[in-house]
Amino acid sequence: MKGKIVKGIAGFYYVYAEETGITECKAKGVFRNRRMTPFVGDDVEFEITDEEKRLGNITDIYERENYLLRPSVSNVSQAVIMFAAAKPEPALNLLDRLLVHMALRDVKTVIIFNKCDLITPERRQELLDIYKDSGSEVLFISAKQGIGIEELKRRIEGRTSVLCGPSGVGKSTLMNLLVPEAFMETGDISEKIDRGKHTTRHSELFSAGNNTYIMDTPGFSSLNVTGIGEDELKDYYSEFAEFAPLCRFGDCVHLNETGCAVKEAVADGRISGVRYENYKQIFYEIKEARRY
Repeated sequence: MKGKIVKGIAGFYYVYAEETGITECKAKGVFRNRRMTPFVGDDVEFEITDEEKRLGNITDIYERENYLLRPSVSNVSQAVIMFAAAKPEPALNLLDRLLVHMALRDVKTVIIFNKCDLITPERRQELLDIYKDSGSEVLFISAKQGIGIEELKRRIEGRTSVLCGPSGVGKSTLMNLLVPEAFMETGDISEKIDRGKHTTRHSELFSAGNNTYIMDTPGFSSLNVTGIGEDELKDYYSEFAEFAPLCRFGDCVHLNETGCAVKEAVADGRISGVRYENYKQIFYEIKEARRY
């Protein structure tokens, strides 16, 4: 029987299929032998071992379109990266890391700044200017005030989106707006799967109708960029692309080289200085990690 993993906790996977609803499954040992861990979002084959208790086993995992390790989810159309515009102040270095992390896996991104009602129009423009050339669409919303929610719904319709970002930025409030039935749809298993009312502890997939799915994920405050060499990082900063061909050296990494057109663009404001400083920090972290 075919289904989709909508939640996973401590070796138990909750598989949804139209015919059966949600079945609590374990993954067969063959996956451990293949060093393969089921992810939320996986399309799987499963068998029911106890119909009354709705228990079963996952027997196979279909090929993934893509997958992320942080958060651990698969088969996503886009990542909706959520930060607060204020209270707390957005950690833009972490935001840049998330953008690189997603780009490495060919996952499109939408940046949303929540609590936009708490900032001035000038600050809003400042944030927009930083990311307008990043290759990501930038939206400003207020989950509490309902600002920008309809526009966001249009951006996610017909797609499977993973909602990610740090804790305390309003992801749970937003999920309640996008999927009002989110806390009720699992019915009598809601306690079993330990979904917190206010804090997301595990990744979970919800249907918002019209072939629209949203993966809610736990918040986090740090992220190391892995799977990339420091000399490749420049290729994941879209703003550099226009100016890099004008650099004196073809292998320019836009740090200490003379005749660097990217650094000149930063100096005259054509490239965001915030983005460039984040690029430098991530570059040297990757370089340092490679030494070990």
